[in-house]
Amino acid sequence: MPTNIFKKSKPCADITTLPKLGLNKKDFVADFKRYYSHRLGRDQNCRSPHYAYEALSLAISDRLVERWKNTYNTYRETDCKKAYYLSMEFLMGRTLSNAMLNLGVTDEVTKAMYGLGLDIEELIDSEPDAGLGNGGLGRLAACFIDSCATLQLPVTGYGLRYEYGMFTQAIINGEQVERPDHWLKNGNVWEIERPEYTNRIKFGGKVVDAIDEHGGKKRMWIDTHDILAVPYDTPIPGYQNGTVNTLRLWKATATEEFKLDEFNAGDYAESVAAKNTAENISMVLYPNDANENGKALRLQQQYLLASASLQDIVANWVGRHGNDFTHFAEKNCFQLNDTHPSVAVAELMRLLIDNHGLEWNDAWGIVQKTMAYTNHTLLPEALERWSVGLFQSLLPRIMEIIFEINARFLAEVSSRWPGDNERLARMSLIEEGHGDKHVRMAYLAIVGSFSVNGVAELHSQLLQDGLFKDFYELWPEKFNNKTNGVTPRRWLAACNPELAEFITSKIGDKWITDLSELKKLEKFLNDKQFCKKWYELQQSAKQILIDYKKTEHDIDLNVNALFDVQVKRFHEYKRQLLNVLHVIHLYDRIKRGDTANWTDRCVLIGGKAAPGYYMAKRIIKLISNVSEIINNDPEVGEKLKLVFMPNYCVSAMEKICPGADLSEQISTAGKEASGTGNMKFMMNGALTIGTLDGANIEIREEVGDDNFFKFGLTEGEVEEMRHHYDPMGIINQDEDLQRVMNLLESGHFNQCEPGIFDDVINSIKSSDDMWMTIADFRSFIDAQKRVEAAYQDKDLWTRMSIINTANSGKFSTDRTIQSYSDDIWNLKAVTVK
Repeated sequence: MPTNIFKKSKPCADITTLPKLGLNKKDFVADFKRYYSHRLGRDQNCRSPHYAYEALSLAISDRLVERWKNTYNTYRETDCKKAYYLSMEFLMGRTLSNAMLNLGVTDEVTKAMYGLGLDIEELIDSEPDAGLGNGGLGRLAACFIDSCATLQLPVTGYGLRYEYGMFTQAIINGEQVERPDHWLKNGNVWEIERPEYTNRIKFGGKVVDAIDEHGGKKRMWIDTHDILAVPYDTPIPGYQNGTVNTLRLWKATATEEFKLDEFNAGDYAESVAAKNTAENISMVLYPNDANENGKALRLQQQYLLASASLQDIVANWVGRHGNDFTHFAEKNCFQLNDTHPSVAVAELMRLLIDNHGLEWNDAWGIVQKTMAYTNHTLLPEALERWSVGLFQSLLPRIMEIIFEINARFLAEVSSRWPGDNERLARMSLIEEGHGDKHVRMAYLAIVGSFSVNGVAELHSQLLQDGLFKDFYELWPEKFNNKTNGVTPRRWLAACNPELAEFITSKIGDKWITDLSELKKLEKFLNDKQFCKKWYELQQSAKQILIDYKKTEHDIDLNVNALFDVQVKRFHEYKRQLLNVLHVIHLYDRIKRGDTANWTDRCVLIGGKAAPGYYMAKRIIKLISNVSEIINNDPEVGEKLKLVFMPNYCVSAMEKICPGADLSEQISTAGKEASGTGNMKFMMNGALTIGTLDGANIEIREEVGDDNFFKFGLTEGEVEEMRHHYDPMGIINQDEDLQRVMNLLESGHFNQCEPGIFDDVINSIKSSDDMWMTIADFRSFIDAQKRVEAAYQDKDLWTRMSIINTANSGKFSTDRTIQSYSDDIWNLKAVTVK
């Protein structure tokens, strides 16, 4: 973060020189009072905890800014190599508690607030979740930049500053209802606007031939409709090490916000039209792209992120090195988080060629040495594809560059496989099927990058064997695996402080930055007092979850029941439907009196469905209706509860994952790239029931088969069965499944809403069901019986819980990021002065 921002004719270093701020209770109280009284203008009569939260956050932020400046200056003075993490999502959650933990001031601040009669938990809960992401992709990015700072790696995150998050989810009459998530309505105390680093982003216009200053020909992008990208910086502190990295988010604004002449002429709407049109680009996370306007807005978002970020980095380089890009690739690396930012490949070419006069081969050499691509999905439909017509309309110069990249690339493919026209068609960056031509953005990312990685061992292998097989055959050296992780600071130390404190009391606190230290917990497996305390802490976490959920649900949950949890984005491949089919099976058993040796169970499900995803929303409705029947049946009682938890988010997960006994990771094998919720639950001692999919495979390898409830077909078996999948045959051979289907088809769960679940039922019975929902039904039921038997043995379950936590070391993002740094970015840790 630059400190020398003043226009001056003589040195004025004293302007930014201040005494170092204290980290003790007395100093926090003084600063809190000053901000609360003078900056915010509040007094003892103010009834809202929000302003107390803001005052405390400003005091904490001051300490971060001190270290932020030192970090920036250290990086600049050492001239170290830097990496840049480009992501459309950063699902940060709340900042205050994480900042206190990483600064090492949680105890001092808690005491300071307590002395003022304030509850620190109430202040923390006053902070809204940052609406900058949706699911695992964004949360992974947030964990990654936390680990980069903790490992003291010079990495900057780049994203978009969405005014509104995806949406706030409410459940009304069992249906998902989307409401605006205006998370910025009260501002954001943690960010600093940096208008001096604003960049101009081009859209539309045309491309013409022109003459450069040396008399040569060049292409010029003219008559464009420009918008401005204004950066807002957020400090990202490492864990108690003095390093504070930067997350820079771009807000779209108009080049001319207000046209006074039009206003004076009476055209009030048109006078601010340009401002509104520009700001739409960064207004909403994931605009609905079911229509052409939505598609155009989404492409504009992706280009804004890529262009603004690259302009920022290139401008910083030119400021130090002039127009000499000889060593640019030695000092810079760009990590593309999934396919969304892949237009960066062509944009860097444009900047180097059009703005800085490099020849094509020199520019392409830099691109291929600096770009690295992470793929997060095995679903072909989830890979970005944009129509050539839309691209040419919005980004004509970028489209030209992509055409040229493709022509040169296909020449390389043709040289390798002469006459193989089918391969050329498969590998072309331009898909020429029926109708419009489309740009395959994932292919652009692969061609332009020196590294392509998946996010779990199975996922990376499936990319090489399937989705990107042709590219792997051409460039096997590009492909590698980087299994995902989660940050142990937020997902154990902060979200489960009682368990974290107990762990530290037994093995020390090194585990917070070296999660492999948790392996030492295994030496206590036969220590009865240790196991007793572990069990008590797990029960306490469950009670906290129960109390938290009581604010939303008028339902009492039994703390001694098995807490069976599935929280994640709603998608058919994640098979929340299979979970509810099991719940219906348990309900059917109770109604038939088949309750011998019963295990009480609370099934908790949460997650959002994309607004346009009809089937996912039908499944949410089914879960809601089933829960209404089960939870109000006195015959069921405490034997079984089903709760849908609305508006699942990061701060909710911080309460949920410590209180889970069983983690449901039940995707169709071969469809989940990795998963990170599975790691959070494991880290907090939950046991996993799962298919051999994504990182489940590696979790099972770490804990051993005896401490993991495996079920279902493997990826290879799924693909083999797909050719002769017969769901009706499966139903006819399974009496339990027949009873479940009968309850559904008879309308038992929708007696006043006939036919509303017909599409769900038809999808279950269809041989074209991509997710093969009931292919694993019997195996799932049998695995759940093993779960029940294990849970009834309290000592056994506690031992299994300890083993899961003890073997979660592999799944820290510190390990993941160190691997990225060693194998891809080639960074060195930088100790901040």
